[in-house]
Amino acid sequence: MAPLQITALTAERSALALPDLPWDAPLSRWPAENLAALPRGISRHVVRFVRLAEAVVAVKENTEELVRREYGLLRVLRRLDVPCVVPVAVVTGRTAPDGAALDPALVTQHLQFSLPYRALFSQSLRPDTATRLVDALAVLLVRLHLAGFYWGDVSLSNTLFRRDAGEFAAYLVDAETGELHNELSDGQRENDVEVARINIAGELMDLEAAEYLDEGVDPVEVANSIVERYHSLWEELTGLESFEQGERWRVQARIERLNELGFDVGELSISTDVGGSVVQIQPKVVDAGHHSRRLLRLTGIDAENNQARRLLNDLDSYVAATDRQNDDEEIAAHDWLAQVFDPVVRAVPRRMRRKLEPAEVFHEVLEHRWYRSEQAGRDIPLLEAARSYVEEVLSQRPDEQAVILQTGLMDTGQMAAVGMDRDEAPLLGASGPDDPDDPESDRIDGWLSSHG
Repeated sequence: MAPLQITALTAERSALALPDLPWDAPLSRWPAENLAALPRGISRHVVRFVRLAEAVVAVKENTEELVRREYGLLRVLRRLDVPCVVPVAVVTGRTAPDGAALDPALVTQHLQFSLPYRALFSQSLRPDTATRLVDALAVLLVRLHLAGFYWGDVSLSNTLFRRDAGEFAAYLVDAETGELHNELSDGQRENDVEVARINIAGELMDLEAAEYLDEGVDPVEVANSIVERYHSLWEELTGLESFEQGERWRVQARIERLNELGFDVGELSISTDVGGSVVQIQPKVVDAGHHSRRLLRLTGIDAENNQARRLLNDLDSYVAATDRQNDDEEIAAHDWLAQVFDPVVRAVPRRMRRKLEPAEVFHEVLEHRWYRSEQAGRDIPLLEAARSYVEEVLSQRPDEQAVILQTGLMDTGQMAAVGMDRDEAPLLGASGPDDPDDPESDRIDGWLSSHG
């Protein structure tokens, strides 16, 4: 009988408790006390969410070859700063008490405040939700292709979504069909886009049949939109642009357009024709997260890119309203954090903090304040708007970070992640205590304590 082998990232403290789980039983038969009943997407494999020490992880059974491959791919994607789930460990050598071999397992972190697309449609959402999800998936696909990753099975089911200031941010979940290359061919990229179009159409038709899709939404039309969205974004990020020598301002204009889209230009190719009268520019290295990086640098808030842009706009308004345009940017940002952002976040009672992450709460309070001010015919103070938002809006929202199960909507598990170097090691066994408290509430409390 082969011994149980666990190869885990040493950076993941929750991995120390992995040996305590019932690896001698098939994942489908794990006892309820080990499980966290979070909404799951559709998957071809058995997946369960599991409480582990101070965290929630996803465990997926698969063949050893695919488990190790997916674990390795996700590790590389994380290094490339591509939005995806975080791999924690690979578990092999599993056997039942009677000696029968059990499938190896892949362990990944649960992505906090994220939901599969089917769970999102169980809530009261805007009619254009399907379009916004497809837009988010198109952005993710472009980022993956820029990194040289061929997905092979692009779909809403293989993606998790987090709210992002009225839009959504998409994260890759299932990487087992993926391949990493130095650069993708046009054929590889087009194949991914076509697979996405077909899969999305089928997934939206399923929602339509279950009456989760808003009336009037054409699944085929929405699915087709990913083709145009992908190509327009790809062209903006990588396309060659020509202009006359006297129009050099267009170089900066191109960079600013990419910044508005949330991308930084790390390297730009600039060339001229033989006579020097025509200049050509083409981005060579493009990095996503322009607004997120700036917000993190100024305030320490880690947010999605659209959230960061909204918070930065409010910061700029604060600077203008307080006539501090000539102040040091970092000092003004610290004051905005203490006087504007933190009081709004603290207005949310502890029992409601699992509903939305702080940056999304702040965005929604700003939206609520605008509507209330329009109704009242006067400017509503921010804290008054925050209290009104908590009472009228947030209290009615489901807990997106809570342990919930919507019976009949999510039937099977889906959460993926696919080795060994300096930051991982064979884990022979250790135990960690069960944590009865919600880790996210503690994290937010710690964050608030350190910010005000």
